[in-house]
Amino acid sequence: MSKIRIGVICPSEIAYRRFMPALAKCDGFEFAGISTADVTEWNGELTEKIKQSESEKAMRFTEEYGGNLYSSYKELLASSDIDAVYLPLPPALHYKWGMAAIEYGKHIFMEKPFTTSIKDTKDLIDKAEKKDLAVHENYMFAYHSQIQWIRNKLAEGVIGETRLIRIDFGFPFRGSNDFRYIKDLGGGALLDCGGYTLKLAGILLGETARVTSSQLCSKAGFEVDIYGNATLVNDQGLTAQVSFGMDNSYKCNLEIWGSTGTIFTNRILTAPDGFEPTVIIKQADTEQNYVLPGDDTFKKSVEYFKSCIDNRDIRKEHYKEILLQADKVEHINK
Repeated sequence: MSKIRIGVICPSEIAYRRFMPALAKCDGFEFAGISTADVTEWNGELTEKIKQSESEKAMRFTEEYGGNLYSSYKELLASSDIDAVYLPLPPALHYKWGMAAIEYGKHIFMEKPFTTSIKDTKDLIDKAEKKDLAVHENYMFAYHSQIQWIRNKLAEGVIGETRLIRIDFGFPFRGSNDFRYIKDLGGGALLDCGGYTLKLAGILLGETARVTSSQLCSKAGFEVDIYGNATLVNDQGLTAQVSFGMDNSYKCNLEIWGSTGTIFTNRILTAPDGFEPTVIIKQADTEQNYVLPGDDTFKKSVEYFKSCIDNRDIRKEHYKEILLQADKVEHINK
């Protein structure tokens, strides 16, 4: 089977630091090139200094991984040498360039969140389905083997019946120039760290998970939500409470409280390549620490994208997963 030729729109830090090393490990893809924005595509004023910086960043990709340099996003999308694109732009730009990619017949590997509204997400997925194209939302933590390990332990009944799921994800302030704090770029805690907590809650509660209450909070001097929380419940009555924030002390915790014990881990959403997470299981007066194998979640996410391209049934299932995630976010963001 021939390899999928993939191009990268924008020489972002995550593209260079995380995506490219993962892509290099995947046999099903070939890096075909990278594009910088031209003056009509850049969000804001494209000064000579910025243009030079973007060009130098893009050259790092081709010097290390090969591929072509494209002078605009549209040039890359129009190229017959490109089958798929990785799109790591700020969230507010996902719909515009995702739709452009689909119009040019390209599969899309999209950084999370897929878009900033459920309407835009539905539009993109409808268009992709009509053109028989795969789309993927890169919540890479979802592919870490520790999640399935925890689910297996729950199924074994090691903590009895599950009573409550608690998920917390937050990090310290990153600076007002960071896109996460800029409304026009799709910023806000809900769309960033909040999305992670909702995604994990959906994995653990299943397809019937729905938001029953929520609160978004801002802060003086900012136009986006800075922290928040929500409660989700499934059809069986199981509850998940999630909290998130981007002006908080760092937390990345999952706690599952059962009738006879608890499961706890503190790197459930951010375990880097090779990191061995520790899961603590408490039962009555005993406590046991399990050091689990490391994993490469970005590589596995890229491999899942290939499965979406190759298999229409998997592709349609992922359409549904993306829409379920968008629905949870939309419910809180009303």
